[in-house]
Amino acid sequence: MKDSLKARVREKLLRQLSEDAPDNEHDDPRQISVAADLDTLDSVAEDDPIVEELAARYLVF
Repeated sequence: MKDSLKARVREKLLRQLSEDAPDNEHDDPRQISVAADLDTLDSVAEDDPIVEELAARYLVF
């Protein structure tokens, strides 16, 4: 069974957050953006257009 697009995008966002080295002295705009996108993704339904928008932004196929 294939994972849904939403699940694949969520997996990619989580992977990016875990792979980026945290910078405790400075706010990292990229990490903040990825975290915000993950929050957005978690708050929408499977068929919401934002899922496809995030998939395109993060190159999830």
